[in-house]
Amino acid sequence: MMPKNLKILVACTNGAGTSLMMKMSVEKATKELGIPVEKIHHCAMAEGKSSASQYDIAFVPLNFIDMFKDAQKSGTTVIGLRNVLSAEEVKQKLKATDFAPK
Repeated sequence: MMPKNLKILVACTNGAGTSLMMKMSVEKATKELGIPVEKIHHCAMAEGKSSASQYDIAFVPLNFIDMFKDAQKSGTTVIGLRNVLSAEEVKQKLKATDFAPK
């Protein structure tokens, strides 16, 4: 089942350069997979932790994934990335979700 246009959050430690590059990787991966996106928001970890439950998917560095347990409980798919700049890793992780077309 194809979902509505997704709201995606990308968060890094400071919410500046790295999350912007993560956002570009996520944009590239979702486009290549044909996943409809409403918006991709990038921010710092503190904002991401408090707002992640308002998104369908949250991408975070793997070592910070435990900070997003509340968002996971509320139904947000939280994806930890080992290489936050790898569109290929984003694509592989998205393929493992129900959001990617089979």
